[in-house]
This record gives sequence, structure tokens and C-alpha cells, in this order.
Amino acid sequence: MPAAWQPLLDWWFGAGGAAAEVAGQRQRLWFGKRDSQDAEARERFGEWVGQALDGGLGDWAATPDGWLALILLLDQLPRMIYRDSPRAFAGDARAQALVAEGLEKGFEAGLPPIRQVFVYLVLEHAEDLAQQQRSVERFQALLDAAPAAERELFAGFLDYAERHREVIARFGRYPHRNAALGRPSTAEELAYLQEPGAGF
Repeated sequence: MPAAWQPLLDWWFGAGGAAAEVAGQRQRLWFGKRDSQDAEARERFGEWVGQALDGGLGDWAATPDGWLALILLLDQLPRMIYRDSPRAFAGDARAQALVAEGLEKGFEAGLPPIRQVFVYLVLEHAEDLAQQQRSVERFQALLDAAPAAERELFAGFLDYAERHREVIARFGRYPHRNAALGRPSTAEELAYLQEPGAGF
């Protein structure tokens, strides 16, 4: 009998295969902003997201796959289901704690590199420079270990991690979250948000 979280992993990662193949099939889901995808996430997994944000489903974190699925419910899916609202970031603290616990146990070693990406994105999402540095180190390690055919893919993930770290080093937070979180922006942040590519 499949694990409870398997439908979520199947939806997020597809049928599997090489990292470049998985990314080619799923990147529009992962990084695209489409109302239809947000609605599908809400319809299929909204109840689980609510449970996770309320502190539930902790038993999932006993295995690498369940740990990853719970991380997705806390970090990725709220950004879709609750896009542009404070609740989009409501799972970040728990996700960061889960990542720290799982890395202590070596859970990431039980996941293919393309799935490890979504563990390290939690670090990349943190408004904390030390976690940003760990994110860059982890993405660098993925690139170093990648076969030649996948180096471009993992180099792209590393580039984004480095760019996120630069923003946190400069501002101590993500200015593009300020509006959703009701935080006033500084003049420097407002100027930054007018730059091409700001806000990712």
C-alpha cells in the first residue's frame, strides 16, 4: 500500500527519471505562477497543508520521503495556495526546523539530487544569512556531484541561491515580501524592487 504522502510526491516530481528530465517536466509547476496550478494545489492538498501549518502530520517526518513531503506542505504549497498573503509564509519556521532535524539525521542522502533541491530551498527562503550560506553550500555540493549532462541545471539552482543570499546580506529580509506581510519598505528597498528581476 502506498504511503499517505505518495500522491503529493507523484504530483510534484512526476514519474521520476534523471534530474534534467524531471525538471523539464515539472519546472512550470515548481516555479510558474498560474492560477490553475494554485487551484489544483488547493483542491488536492489544501487539507494537508492546513494540517501541517497547524502542527500536524509530524509522523511523516520519520522517513526521508515523508520528511520531504511534509517540507513541501509547509514551504512550497502555501506559496501557491495562499499566494501574496501572510499565510504563504506561515510554514517557514516549522519547515526550517524540520530541515535542520532531517539534515542532522542525514535524510537528504536518501533522496535523489533533484528532490534535495526542495530541502535546500527552505534554507534559501529563510530571512537569515547563516541559513542562506548553508543553502549556497548545499547547492554547490549538488553541482559538484552532478553529471555533465545535468551541470547546467544545478548551476542554475546555485545561481539562484547566491542571488537570494545577496538580497539577505543587503537587506536582512526579502523586500518583495513586505507588502504581503504588512511590513513598511525602506527607500532603498523600494528602489531595489524597481530593478529588473527584483523579487524573483
